[in-house]
Amino acid sequence: MAQEEAQKSADVVVVSAEKPMTDDKEVTVPAPVPEKEVTPPVASDEKVAAEAEAEKAAPVKEEETVVAEKVVVLTPEELEKKALEEFKELVREALNKREFTAPPPPPVKEEKPEEKKSAEESKEEDKTDEKKEEEKQEEAVKTEEKPSEPAAAPAETKPEEKEAVPVTTEKATGGEEDGTKTVEAIEESIVSVTPQESTAEETTVVAEAEPVEPEEVSIYGVPLLQDERSDVILLKFLRARDFKVKEALTMLKNTVQWRKENKIDELIEAEAGEEASEFEKMVFAHGVDKEGHVVIYSSYGEFQNKELFSDKEKLNKFLNWRIQLQEKCVRALDFSSPDAKSSFVFVSDFRNAPGLGKRALWQFIRRAVKQFEDNYPEFATRELFINVPWWYIPYYKTFGSIITSPKTRSKMVLAGPSKSADTIFKYISPEQVPVKYGGLSKDIPSTNGDTVTEAIVKPAAKYTIELPASEACTLSWELRVLGADVSYGAQFEPTTEGSYVVIVSKNRKIGLTDEPVITDSFKVGEPGKIVITIDNQTSKKKKVLYRFKTQPKSDI
Repeated sequence: MAQEEAQKSADVVVVSAEKPMTDDKEVTVPAPVPEKEVTPPVASDEKVAAEAEAEKAAPVKEEETVVAEKVVVLTPEELEKKALEEFKELVREALNKREFTAPPPPPVKEEKPEEKKSAEESKEEDKTDEKKEEEKQEEAVKTEEKPSEPAAAPAETKPEEKEAVPVTTEKATGGEEDGTKTVEAIEESIVSVTPQESTAEETTVVAEAEPVEPEEVSIYGVPLLQDERSDVILLKFLRARDFKVKEALTMLKNTVQWRKENKIDELIEAEAGEEASEFEKMVFAHGVDKEGHVVIYSSYGEFQNKELFSDKEKLNKFLNWRIQLQEKCVRALDFSSPDAKSSFVFVSDFRNAPGLGKRALWQFIRRAVKQFEDNYPEFATRELFINVPWWYIPYYKTFGSIITSPKTRSKMVLAGPSKSADTIFKYISPEQVPVKYGGLSKDIPSTNGDTVTEAIVKPAAKYTIELPASEACTLSWELRVLGADVSYGAQFEPTTEGSYVVIVSKNRKIGLTDEPVITDSFKVGEPGKIVITIDNQTSKKKKVLYRFKTQPKSDI
């Protein structure tokens, strides 16, 4: 079948070719010849030329790709440096143009329905007045044209001759003169207005051409683009916006505007109100972490205090005080170099925190956190949330909505009541942690270099601690058992044989309601050691924190 169809098609082609050969010999015969002889070599030449061009262009493309790879492969330090230079140029331009103090655009006033109606009515009245004036002008023109009609009537001539009649041309020109007068009057009125507009434009151009001194802007007490401290601050805004320079500039402008609107520079000098003493129990800075960052503690359980947070006015007072504290802490940081510790560790205690049912209070907390995220970017190196209640863990999404910044969320660490102390000690040494949160630091963190030792007491077991004293001195120590519910005792055992053991502290039970930190001391008259015994008869292991120091007898 396929052979028959091919043969038929071939026959058809032959027949169709034969017919034109008999009809038009001159046209049909030479037509196929150039197609066979000319077109193939042309196509081959084009292919050869295209291949040659491709070969020439190939190494260039390889070079371009190599160059592109070199540009893309940059170290984070190089990318950071490049973005910082671009950011500084944009900030410099903004300072030269005084864009940080540019007045906000005027608010658009919405017209009332009555005002809109009156405006529409006035427009309609103007339109009717214009129509009346136009009708009057048309009537005046008609009355002037009417007497010319009878004078032109007796002259019966051809259309060509009528154009040459002097009477008609004079009257027509007279009508045109009247028309030109009105136009001239209108043009004169317009001309009298346009020079004023041109002068106004000229004055505005001159005003823009006047030299303007660059404005000076400071943030967190550091002037922009004055020294290396400014670079450290600008890098915070760049990191907050993933090194997108234009977005970082917008964030910086918004922060400067927010500081001016809230008068932050004046707020830091303002005196604290009566509620300050209560607020300080809720939020306070205390000690540093293991890397040297200042630690700020917040207790959300204090929001249950109805006397402090009964209405919006008191909440706003707290927010102003909290901003004041943040600003003071920020200005105390070291911005001298990128390696300096210019950020905080935040510890948020959710013990007895208000439930999710108090929506108004949580909305206030979210707004406050959002203000700090937007206007104090990248000031949190870590966020520790301790004593998180059981009902908060399943609703982590709701909890996360308080912190809107994805970068800040990545720094969050959540811990329940049983793991809170261990979580804090992972990042902060016990001697720097307040007693309230399981550490040994009291009102003022220890600065004498006394390190804290941690130990584990197994269930149903005893644990002994030995404090050596090689000479006559006063030996003092501090000890704490997390979770309590153990027995504590201490005695002095001299090194000399035949000496008596001295009971320093009789064995006693330590409960949860007792003083969490045990402070004790003993005057040593001969070489020996203090032996402390912790007896844990519970089924849970306990963590012990202790430190000690000796004071020679000569210094007493």
